[in-house]
Amino acid sequence: MLTLQLSEFSLDRFLAEYWQQKPVLIRQGFPAFRDLISPDELAGLACEAQIDSRLISRHNGEWQAERGPFQNYSHLGEHDWTLVVQAVDHWSPDVAELVQAFAFIPKWRLDDVMISFAAPGGGVGPHIDLYDVFICQGSGKRHWRVGDRGAHRQFAAHPALLHTDPFAPIIDAVVEAGDVLYIPPGFPHEGVSLDSSMSFSVGFRSRSASDMLSGLADYLIDHELGKSLISDPRREAHQQQGYINRSDFAMIRAQMQSVLNDDALMADVIGSLLSTTRSELDLQAVEPPLEAHELLCALEEQSLRRTGGLRCFYLEPQISEGVCYVDGERHAFGAALSEAVRSLCNHDVIGIANLGSALQQTQFLTTLLQWVNQGYWYLDEPD
Repeated sequence: MLTLQLSEFSLDRFLAEYWQQKPVLIRQGFPAFRDLISPDELAGLACEAQIDSRLISRHNGEWQAERGPFQNYSHLGEHDWTLVVQAVDHWSPDVAELVQAFAFIPKWRLDDVMISFAAPGGGVGPHIDLYDVFICQGSGKRHWRVGDRGAHRQFAAHPALLHTDPFAPIIDAVVEAGDVLYIPPGFPHEGVSLDSSMSFSVGFRSRSASDMLSGLADYLIDHELGKSLISDPRREAHQQQGYINRSDFAMIRAQMQSVLNDDALMADVIGSLLSTTRSELDLQAVEPPLEAHELLCALEEQSLRRTGGLRCFYLEPQISEGVCYVDGERHAFGAALSEAVRSLCNHDVIGIANLGSALQQTQFLTTLLQWVNQGYWYLDEPD
């Protein structure tokens, strides 16, 4: 398993001084790092319709961008182009393991692992991201420039490319295999490939208030909740019909606030919303489906590995009742199984020792069997 090496400072110092505050180049964060997927395999993924991919190139100073899937790459030259593929951790177990190196950030913040292959001179142009990213350099070299936060003008260099004006760099460096460049939101940056190169970007993104409130509204509608109307008996006579006065405003806000103050409801909303996967998963259904006794027998010698990109979380105090959220669905297994549920959510690979007596509980075993047959977890040799 890959382990991030922070030789110049501690993890605590990184979180206290750099995370979401300023960029930093971590030389040899992954010593002896090798590409986790080949360029040909990446190009093959970009041929699939369910996988988000882009080709970005520049010809005679003009930027071009096209979305996949791509049938072939014969029209590309020897330089000035980049292939970008999103959520490769959903499709490659080796790439998914890279996420574990950044387990000091909770997985609900994880976006995906984006991989780019660039020909010499290739890049996506100077731009600003709204998320945190650890750019892990694979094969080849790239020249990275990172500017400071500020009032940077952004413009459309192409309908699909938002660029920023030239900036003065606070980091100006060539990165090689194993180097890791961390960039928080809001810092302009640009990477240009010096030769054929690969980079592996682990992105972390939070949700906006509008996203969360929209998800809350959808949840209330889908579950037929929050339908109570305002009741205001013994109201005083209103003198101005067009006026929403202070007391009415407070009453309306209190009605809305009562939803946000319902901890059990909000836990279900947050757990369901944050565990829902944005990108498709590489679910390999088991055919023919396993029976319960077959799964139990297999677990004597094999582990269960979570498929890349699957999101499963728990919250306090619901976990005390064995509640978790898997790909947007709520599951309650009871207080006696809370430790098994914690293991299920906290570890990508679990074995019979992690699950213990939970496997003797009919509801848990039935649900686990369903997940395995759907491909959410799959049998794998233990690490």
